[in-house]
Amino acid sequence: IKRRFFVFLIMQHITGISRQQLRFSSLEDTISPDNQVRFIDAFVEYIDLSKLDFAVKTLKTEGRPSFNSKVFLKIYLYGYLNGVRSGRDLEKECLRNIEMQWLLEAIVPNYHSISDFRKNNPIALKKLFKLYVLFLKDADLIGCETIAIDGTKSRAHNSKKANFNQKKIDKHVDYIELKSQEYLDALEENDAKDNPAIIQNIQQKLDRLKGNKLRYEQLEEKLKASGEPQISTTDSDARALLVQGQVVEISFNLQAAVDAKHNLVVATHTINKNDRSALSAIALEAKENLGIETYTALVDKGYHNGKQIEICKQANITTIVAQPEQGKSNENGTTKAYLVAQFQYDQDTDTYTCPQGETLKTTGSWHKKTTDRDSYNFKKYRTPKCKECPVKNLCTSRAAGREIDRSQYANAVEENNKRYHANAQLYRKRQEINEHIFGTIKRQWGYNHTNLTGLEKVNGEHSLIMLVYNIKRSINILGVTELIAKLQKWNSPYKAKVLFLLKMRCLKLFLASLLFITNQRTSKISLA
Repeated sequence: IKRRFFVFLIMQHITGISRQQLRFSSLEDTISPDNQVRFIDAFVEYIDLSKLDFAVKTLKTEGRPSFNSKVFLKIYLYGYLNGVRSGRDLEKECLRNIEMQWLLEAIVPNYHSISDFRKNNPIALKKLFKLYVLFLKDADLIGCETIAIDGTKSRAHNSKKANFNQKKIDKHVDYIELKSQEYLDALEENDAKDNPAIIQNIQQKLDRLKGNKLRYEQLEEKLKASGEPQISTTDSDARALLVQGQVVEISFNLQAAVDAKHNLVVATHTINKNDRSALSAIALEAKENLGIETYTALVDKGYHNGKQIEICKQANITTIVAQPEQGKSNENGTTKAYLVAQFQYDQDTDTYTCPQGETLKTTGSWHKKTTDRDSYNFKKYRTPKCKECPVKNLCTSRAAGREIDRSQYANAVEENNKRYHANAQLYRKRQEINEHIFGTIKRQWGYNHTNLTGLEKVNGEHSLIMLVYNIKRSINILGVTELIAKLQKWNSPYKAKVLFLLKMRCLKLFLASLLFITNQRTSKISLA
């Protein structure tokens, strides 16, 4: 009775298959037709890696055979799609993950070879991203009309302690000199008291301070030689950048241009400076990647720069860059009613009219202004009526009267500002288009930092991240089956030769059948 009751209890739960049960199945049976690994396999097999400048391994007549470069590309595409990017973790996935076994046909490279592929192919990874953008365009997933541009900071493989500017170096040197003097005084005092043990300890501390001072002096020389305001010791390309408010991180600035139709990334690159001078480079890259004549770029106020807006204008790119807030009024200077925006400029006469109706003229001479961030030419506009103006104290505190500087880029800036105020509804879409991309990459996937050093290598990894984002999103839009169908119909100059692919498949089938026949013969011999 007890045994029957025990069996009854067991039957109340779902039971599994015995571990000793033999099964006849292939890797193909384990992967569903709509699994994303099928698209990864189709995409990598479709392209000719040598045309994208990947470091392709050549076949050798002697020695151990090498891994096909496509194996490593498949590993990284699958890994980044699933939040795995460490070389050691990817090696583990090759061993235990059925999807990875299907994708690689049970090949398991070592972690060092996996890591080297990403490190050695940064330029090729960027070209691969651009190639996929072309595919998305030909698949009619990109509108090519409205593109939102923005950037986000990615933490560098460099701590704050390993980043220095002249002020920080001077602070360390001053501290060393102060402590050195304290130790010298203590050394003199203990020398008089004849304390050899204490003297030896103080001398060791002095020697250590001398070594530290020498290191900071060498850093100062490198800083001056570089011509940069700061220097990083772990990653020489990393910079201290403003992340939010007053928060500063040693990081890189990941730029992205996102098409409005399906929120797909059409251009990306990484820089080590802030956004102020970054607009034209990413805007022109988007135009080049898509091969279009013009488009409308939606950009936030951090990119508002006259020179950058002018470059976009010359390239036939319509910019809608948010206008920064105007300067605040003050008791001893310009009040709100007399800010530059209240002065009307006349293009035909090249003059300004002030709120009091007076005309400010220019001599036509160009002056040059150079700052730490920018350099530009400008003209000055004045009027002698300022000296007898009854409201001069509301307009300016200058004894000679009000003076207006007009930059060489003023026309382009004014046109942009008019578009910004006239297209408020369109500009509001900017955040909807590109902000969630950075949220997905950094918050959901955890790609808020880079483990690589050097701007070129970091560019390669970030291009890979954006490529994977596009793959993920295009799969969500069309599905794996339809996306593969579009890929097979796509005619690209980077397409791998069909004859070569057929030969490789035939070779694989031949080797598989040969292995099967060999195993059959071996089993018959053992039974005999």
